[in-house]
Amino acid sequence: MADSVQSDTKTNGFHKTTNGQHAEELKIAIIGQSNFAAEVLELLLERDHLVVGVFTIVDKGNREDVLATTARQHRIPVFKFTAWRRKGVPLPEVLEQYRSVGANLNVLPFCSQFIPMEVIDGAAFGSICYHPSILPLHRGASAISWTLIEGDERAGFSIFWADDGLDTGPILLQKQCPVFGDDTLDTLYKRFLYPEGVTAMGEAVDMIAAGKAPKIPQTEIGASYDPALFREENQYINLNQSAVRIFNFIRGLDSVPGALATVELDDGTEIPVRLYSASLSARRSMTNAKLIRFKGSVGPAFVTHEGIFITGTDGALVRVKRLRRGNRVIPAGQWFEQANTSTKPLELTEKEQEQDMLLRSIWKSILKVEIEPETDFFACGAGSMDVVRLVEEVKDTLEVPISNETLFMAPMYGEFLQEIVLRLRAGGAGDRSANIEFVGKHTVLKANRRKICVPTQLFINGQFVDAEGGKTLPIVNPTNEQVICDVASASKSDVDDAVQAADEAFRGVWTSVSARERGQLMYKLADLMEQHKEELATIESIDSGAVYTLALKTHVGMSLDAWRYYAGWTDKIEGTTIPVNPARPNHVLTFTKKEPIGVCALITPWNYPLMMLSWKMAACIAAGNTVVIKPAQVCPLTTLKFAELTVRAGFPPGVINVLTGTGSLAGQALADHPLVRKLGFTGSTPIGKRIMASCAESNIKKCSMELGGKSPLVIFADCDLEKAVRLGMSSVFFNKGENCIAAGRLFVEDRIHDEFVRKVIKGIKTMKIGDPLDRATAHGPQNHRAHLEKLQEYCAIGLKEGATLVYGGKRVPNMEGFFFEPTIFTNVEDHMYIAREESFGPIMVISKFHASDFDALVARANNTEYGLASGVFTKDIQKALLFAEKVEAGTVFVNTYNKTDVAAPFGGFKQSGFGKDLGKEALNEYLKTKCVTVEY
Repeated sequence: MADSVQSDTKTNGFHKTTNGQHAEELKIAIIGQSNFAAEVLELLLERDHLVVGVFTIVDKGNREDVLATTARQHRIPVFKFTAWRRKGVPLPEVLEQYRSVGANLNVLPFCSQFIPMEVIDGAAFGSICYHPSILPLHRGASAISWTLIEGDERAGFSIFWADDGLDTGPILLQKQCPVFGDDTLDTLYKRFLYPEGVTAMGEAVDMIAAGKAPKIPQTEIGASYDPALFREENQYINLNQSAVRIFNFIRGLDSVPGALATVELDDGTEIPVRLYSASLSARRSMTNAKLIRFKGSVGPAFVTHEGIFITGTDGALVRVKRLRRGNRVIPAGQWFEQANTSTKPLELTEKEQEQDMLLRSIWKSILKVEIEPETDFFACGAGSMDVVRLVEEVKDTLEVPISNETLFMAPMYGEFLQEIVLRLRAGGAGDRSANIEFVGKHTVLKANRRKICVPTQLFINGQFVDAEGGKTLPIVNPTNEQVICDVASASKSDVDDAVQAADEAFRGVWTSVSARERGQLMYKLADLMEQHKEELATIESIDSGAVYTLALKTHVGMSLDAWRYYAGWTDKIEGTTIPVNPARPNHVLTFTKKEPIGVCALITPWNYPLMMLSWKMAACIAAGNTVVIKPAQVCPLTTLKFAELTVRAGFPPGVINVLTGTGSLAGQALADHPLVRKLGFTGSTPIGKRIMASCAESNIKKCSMELGGKSPLVIFADCDLEKAVRLGMSSVFFNKGENCIAAGRLFVEDRIHDEFVRKVIKGIKTMKIGDPLDRATAHGPQNHRAHLEKLQEYCAIGLKEGATLVYGGKRVPNMEGFFFEPTIFTNVEDHMYIAREESFGPIMVISKFHASDFDALVARANNTEYGLASGVFTKDIQKALLFAEKVEAGTVFVNTYNKTDVAAPFGGFKQSGFGKDLGKEALNEYLKTKCVTVEY
């Protein structure tokens, strides 16, 4: 909870004119740099303040400060100065340029330069500055760090009127927050000082505009001015103090620059290290620990697998989890294992310096911060998708073979650069051309610096064959609306051939493969999929419009996980023994067996072609069945490539069969076929009903249905708003909104509704829409034209019924391809069409609620015939668990969303279907239970 501190209402305590209003409009000059300053600029413009000029630092190399970039986007004059004065004297040409904009208020959100008093006092309404401490405490450049180092119970910031002193001017506004035991410099800044500081700068300017801005003189009682921690000599930690003081110093410098200490080796060598991730330890015993000696420390220090433990003067211990030695960050517990590793910085050649610049630009484009050697990728807030994007961009730009693990082992820029340079020196990426071995009709995709051969025929009984009569259908690239190729379109006769082949394999060759051998085949297939993951992800992007980085991480990544997960289950499927009442004097043994069903048909959707195949087929094959799959008509290419890999993995003919074609013909024939004993379907509810009817009428097939959804996501005001915004956006816009568990309707508490919407709009504006193969793209094209047109119709209905369209709602203009703008509707009432029906696209539907009636809120969330997923964001665990108990949905996310895992069951309630994909429960969908009773 934040506390606000302002002045009383004495007239002479305010900066005001007659009747409390300014006689002239504010003309604001923003002086400073950084993302913080850029966000302040955006906020002031949103609040209709006039910004007449932006004054910032000069470019670093070719890199412009983000404040300058933001100002240019809004066509605001930008001035870049190396300095404002020389030898204490203002530079005349600088003063002239400043005065040229006619500013009457200077706003300094964050500024590293010395600004002359001629500028500070030159604005009629003065100059206001942001400072990250509760003044007069911690004046100086390292206020946040000293708040933690001194063990303050509260942190905060001040907005003050600049004067000729150092952070001594009158206070305009202050806000505070508690300091938590696990806070670091990074967490305190991100949790409170940054977001609340941006908002408060806007409030301060509003107060000045209204003539109600106070000027409260600072007291000198309790004032402190702390040494600047950007000076290396001030970064050394004093280890001869209490454990809590040691802990506070380390966390005050975590993660940049890191507390400095010196390790003394037995031979007298001194090694400087930086310490990170500290915590107070309750341990008292150091059994099996090794001693390590820090220079100047009188207490012992120990190394265990958990980290380095430093003893304070009070006998308590501080645990350090990570340290940096030279350019490499290592787990502190591996100090002795890493002792012989060279830490000498690399001397870069001219070419390597150019590669350094390229690498820095990639990091900056992802993290949106200036990149220094100690910049920690994960400490800057990067997530799993950012990892995929970084790895792929580095691989493509520098042609160096790296993986996600490369970044995990070297998360700081300096060590990551060193790793990349060493790999390039060792020989680069090698030959990236595809080694193609293929027989049959196929198309060659030339994309992503690859040539990828993709089959275009049906796959029946281990062979690629033409459809009856050579019938084909076109496959269109949703990015450019061009035909990729033609694929075979199966007839009813082709369906019968595939089912017959699967039935013969089930009763013949597949029975000779043991459960463990079945698992080995699945593992081999997963390994092949991993070897070809870039190809599979590229095909998925071209064929379905999936963003490549998402395709690599989720479409392909979860597919690999599914095959490996269920490969581990193959020899663990077992029955039970059951005690029953025997007919004495005889004895009875009763036990159950879990057996495969037989031929299973799978009909999968177009949103996750490979992943939906894998979710269903991996469990199906693990259970010992054979399968015929009909992928979505519009994007079957990854399924056909997958079929090729099953041959290379050694699956016997007939075990896996692929039928491309239309749902009305091939899909219906599968539902009707008498030899198919199980059908798994993912798709719309209306089609699911038709399939269920066919399954019943043909031979009462067992079926599982994952159908439509209108998943409610409830966001309470007591949530972590930044997280709720980020994951709320993901809940709707993930995979372009083509996501079965997408949050079809958001219920946002009225207290935070407007702020939530504002932040979502801001987030959308940063999303790059475009070619899904571009590593920077966040939003690709919709899957096919008919779906795009459906989304346009959906938005038209929303407008007609009175919902408020606040963003998007139309096809992206002046861009070929099926691109639809991320869209937001507000003021959505329960009776409206868009409140009840699924869009299956990037359309956020928001309704307000008041928190006073929890039961009514849950009733609104449940007022739908769907029940696939749901979510809630709140810090109140009782509220969260009550929601999870009462909501009618197969999946409930609490303070997260889209967090699926192959080990967790997935499926819906009501008209969202029945049965489960994933987890142990999914195996039961492809098994039958046989009970055996033996009397003896």
